[in-house]
Amino acid sequence: MMGWLQSVENSPWSIWLKESPSIWGYPTLLFFHTLGIAFSAGPSVAVDLRILGVARRLPLAPLDAFFKVIWMAVALNAASGAVLFASDATAKLANPAYLVKMTCVLIAVAVTVMIRRRVFRDAAEGVASVDAASRYLALASMILWFGAITAGRLMAYF
Repeated sequence: MMGWLQSVENSPWSIWLKESPSIWGYPTLLFFHTLGIAFSAGPSVAVDLRILGVARRLPLAPLDAFFKVIWMAVALNAASGAVLFASDATAKLANPAYLVKMTCVLIAVAVTVMIRRRVFRDAAEGVASVDAASRYLALASMILWFGAITAGRLMAYF
């Protein structure tokens, strides 16, 4: 597997991405990845906070519209993250912070799916319901997104 990762890492595209002095290389890709993080974690945390009882006067059901933005941002992160991974695949795969980040992201996405199914299942009728399990999911979501972002930042130091 490491041989395949090294060939991806040594592809002309990956080498250009790493070595390009242009703003169109790595910095632009990193910008899109950061944008994706902001628009996936940000709205997720907004929904989570509302589920946990913040801004109770704000109706919960309309927040279902945030999920379109969240899923588009997750797709942007997956695409930009895959290219960023390819540029330094062997080092990233050996980095424990990367493994923590990816674990947090995958579980956070699964928790987001569970929140949408559990809380917003009747959102089309303007009804959203919150129970204790939904609150635990919301808390887990916030912890996981925080963990993913923190681990992503720590990747540079490991």
